[in-house]
Amino acid sequence: MNVIYRVIPAGLFVLVVFVQTACNNSGQTRAITGDDDLRSGTIHISVDESFKPIIDSQIRVFMSQYPEATIIPHYKAEAECLKDLLTDSIRMIIVTRGLSEEESVSLKDTLGFTPPYGQVATDAITVIVNNKSKDSLFTMGEIRSLMNGTSGFKMNPVLDGNAATSTVRFMLDSVLNGGSFASDVAAASSSQGVIDYVANHENAIGFVGVSWMGDPDDPQQLTFLTNVKVASVQARDDGEKFVKPYQANIAMHRYPMVRGLYYIVKENYSGLGRGFTNFLKGERGQLIFQRAYLVPSNMQFVIRSAELKEE
Repeated sequence: MNVIYRVIPAGLFVLVVFVQTACNNSGQTRAITGDDDLRSGTIHISVDESFKPIIDSQIRVFMSQYPEATIIPHYKAEAECLKDLLTDSIRMIIVTRGLSEEESVSLKDTLGFTPPYGQVATDAITVIVNNKSKDSLFTMGEIRSLMNGTSGFKMNPVLDGNAATSTVRFMLDSVLNGGSFASDVAAASSSQGVIDYVANHENAIGFVGVSWMGDPDDPQQLTFLTNVKVASVQARDDGEKFVKPYQANIAMHRYPMVRGLYYIVKENYSGLGRGFTNFLKGERGQLIFQRAYLVPSNMQFVIRSAELKEE
């Protein structure tokens, strides 16, 4: 059964500001310690739910390489991940942005140090429609009108949450430019829910991270593609062409809806969070991102000329 909610309208997102705790107003460094090191121990991390397939893959390979290490991910909305920076049990978060200057200052006041952060890959918002849909080419103007309720398309938009998810934030900030969602924009409980809903409703149009649809070696994702199809969006550099979120289109910013993937590590010693970060930034982690159709940030990405017909 598909449970669908209405998306909370504009005004949803505000800057996440971390309140300085009275117990640390001396500015002293707070001890963030554990019995883990770079390659062993157990930690909990919070991850933007949009990236569950790719982070599951990264953790699986990391733990196979380092059998004494256990990373326990908690998948949730991006805003909830950011709040977890003040949760003692969470050592690291993975979201679509780094820290703002205000957040960095506040965390330094609270923790005594600024958690390091950085980008490890570039992701894209994938547009999916039902396999029976007659529409699979969209301009950004048409997507914007679907979101704000002025579209002539008889399609029902659905997003990956009814709270502060990164996809909802992207649509509000980067597509609607701070505008409001129409009353008929709906939300499933997760990215998986978006895919299931679109698969079962001919007039639905969904928005999910590319890692849910981009891995050709993932049997589950191949099953998804028998039930839905990835739509093409008008290229940023050529109004006559429509492109899909292939790696070259993401890397060259031809595809218009791209976003970064960032780590923020709440450690001031060489713990397992830093060890996993090093893995994500290293060759093996970057190759896993590449295989899942994200664009690696720390590995040279060679683009070769080729003839490719995009529908």
